Amino acid sequence: MAGDGETREMGTIAVTGANRGIGAAIAATLADRGYTVACLSRGGAAPSTDEGGAKVVGRRIGLRCDITDCASIAAALAAADALPGGLRGVVNNAGIMMSGASREFPVENLETVLRTNVVGTFSVCQAAYPRLVARGGGLIVNIGSFWDEMGVKRFAAYCASKAAIAALSRCLGVEWAKKGIRVLTVAPGYIETDMTSDALETEETRRYLETRLPLGRVGRPDEIARVVAALFLEDVGFLTATTIYVDGGQGPAM
Repeated sequence: MAGDGETREMGTIAVTGANRGIGAAIAATLADRGYTVACLSRGGAAPSTDEGGAKVVGRRIGLRCDITDCASIAAALAAADALPGGLRGVVNNAGIMMSGASREFPVENLETVLRTNVVGTFSVCQAAYPRLVARGGGLIVNIGSFWDEMGVKRFAAYCASKAAIAALSRCLGVEWAKKGIRVLTVAPGYIETDMTSDALETEETRRYLETRLPLGRVGRPDEIARVVAALFLEDVGFLTATTIYVDGGQGPAM
């Protein structure tokens, strides 16, 4: 692991939605491992919290990016590519969740979820492609969800978006393999973040998780972050176009 005084240059990884939660943990962990991290968010600020326990702060560079705007994506990735070592990889973490009974769920809300989660992810991958090709390849990690293969009441839009992200990773991983670009999905299970803590702390949810989670607990953002960091650090060339589930065994136990 890179320490505070080391100058080892490993290149830049762009992380979308890096200002909080899982994205902030991924950015922190990658920075600690020696990468420069372009932290992409609408506000453009570097993470304000260290959910990954970061020791190295200076390697996290905040950049403005709206993943629903192709011009904004292009500008952010150009800025990331100009950072030390150039763009070597991307983590597509940004996304939104909307829920509601499907019989009355507004189509406009469905379009918003798909536009952000699916089209946004695809647009970032597409914009990163020529820059990664120019550097001989790289790794794209798309953050999905273990709900991608489940039927979850009131979350049809979100589940559909995460299933689509997994499909995108498979297709792009196959299509771009000979260009040296690997594409993977990391699919978390229940993870406690500032966005989910209130819901996860209800008595009903606790009882549900105690009976359904083999480990008897929800995951932590740093556990997802360490998986993502390992994928970049180990650089396993034969691993692409697939989904890695990090759900505490809940999926197989259903």
